[in-house]
Amino acid sequence: MTSALPWDLSFRPGPGRELRLAVLLVIATSFAGCREAPRPQETVPSLSSSSRADWADVEKDARGQTVTWMMWKGDPLINAYVQGFVVPRLRDQYGVTLKTVSGQGNRIVSALMTEREALKTESEFDMVWINGESFYQLRQIDALYGPFTERLPNFRLIDVSNPFIASDFQQPIGGYECPWGNVQMALIYHSDRVKDPPRTREALAAWVRAHPGRFTFDASFTGMTLLKSWLIALAGGAGALDGPFDEAKYARHSAELWTYLKDLKPYPWRRGETYPQGVAELHQLFASGEIDFTMSNNDGEVDNKILQGALPEASRAYVFDEGTIQNSHYVGIVRNARHLSAALVAVNFLISPEAQYEKMKPAVWGDGTVLNRGRLSADWRARFDDIPGRRFAPPRAELEKKALREIAPEYMIRISDDFRRHALR
Repeated sequence: MTSALPWDLSFRPGPGRELRLAVLLVIATSFAGCREAPRPQETVPSLSSSSRADWADVEKDARGQTVTWMMWKGDPLINAYVQGFVVPRLRDQYGVTLKTVSGQGNRIVSALMTEREALKTESEFDMVWINGESFYQLRQIDALYGPFTERLPNFRLIDVSNPFIASDFQQPIGGYECPWGNVQMALIYHSDRVKDPPRTREALAAWVRAHPGRFTFDASFTGMTLLKSWLIALAGGAGALDGPFDEAKYARHSAELWTYLKDLKPYPWRRGETYPQGVAELHQLFASGEIDFTMSNNDGEVDNKILQGALPEASRAYVFDEGTIQNSHYVGIVRNARHLSAALVAVNFLISPEAQYEKMKPAVWGDGTVLNRGRLSADWRARFDDIPGRRFAPPRAELEKKALREIAPEYMIRISDDFRRHALR
C-alpha cells in the first residue's frame, strides 16, 4: 500500500482483467443493492453451551493444521505484524501454523475461478484478505465459505451496528467475510512546501495549475478511490449514489469527472500522460520530493510511515471538505478450504482484542479497529484508550464527520476500466 489494503485494480491486459469483465456479464444486479439491517446490541451476547462446545471441537481439530492465507504483502510493517505477532501466537496458543502467500484482488478471483473450472475439491489456500470488488466477484462464483462469522466467539465484539463495517461496498457481508480493519481515505501533503492545502476539487485544480508537475495520484485502488469520492461529490454528496448501480447517474457524473481531469492537463506530474502504477510508487515520488502530495486509504498511515522513515516528518494528512470514503477490509474463508478449522481459529484470533490492539498501534500499523469498545472488558478498554495518539493526522472523530459510504461495486469496476480510456489518451 502501502495503502495497507488488499486491492489491485491494475490495467495490465491478461486473464485478470478478462475475468473481471466476464464476471460482470453474470452479475445479479439485486445482489449489490441489498443492505444488511443494523443489529445493535447493548450488551455482549453470551455464547450458548452448544456454541462453546462446538468451538472447543474446532480448536481441537485445528491443532497441528497449517492454514494458508493469500494476502497483499506490499507493506513491510504489515508483513512484520503478521509474521512477528500473528504467526507465533497462533502457533503457541492454538497449535496452528500460518503460512502466507502473496495475492490480492484479481489474482485471488482468478485463482479460485481456475480451481473451480478444474473441479478441484480442495483449494491451494484457505483464507483471503479481501473487500469490495473482490468480495462481489467471489460471491458471484460462490467461492467463499459461509456463513461462518457467527461461529467465531470474538465476532460478538465487533461493531456490527456500524454501517461502515456491516456492509462492504453496500453489500451485506452476510457471514461470508469477517471485518478485520476500518479506515478512511486521507490526502497527505508536505507542510513545508504546501502551507494551505486545497480542500475542494476547485481549489485543488487551481493549485495544480499553479504548481505544474507537483500533483498526481496512482492508477490503482487508492487513486480510483479518490476518483470515486469525487464521483459521489459530483452526484450531490453523501448518499447520492447509495443503492444499486445506476447507469444513468454513472454516465452523467463520470462524464463530469473525466472532463475535470482533462481540463487539468498538462499540469499534473508528467503532464498527466502517465500515472504511478501503485500507491507505493506514489509514496516514493512524494518522499523524494518530486511531488507535494500523496494519499492513503488508511487515515492513520501518515504516522505509521513517518515512524518507519518512509515519509518525511513534514507530512500531514487531511480530507477534502466534501468528504472521503471510509470502508472496512475483511478476511474470507475459501469454500473448498483444506484446513477449515485452522482458518476459523485464525480469523477468530485476528479479531481478538489482543490482535486488534496490536495492529492499531501507530508504530505497528495504525489500522483502525472493528471492535465495539463498549463490549470490551474494562482492562481492554483502558489499553485501547492508552494507544499513543496520532500526531500527523486529525483525530479520527473529526475525519468521520466527512466520511462517505462505499458505493455499489460496479462503480469502482467502471471507473477503473474507464479511467484508462478517458484519462490516459
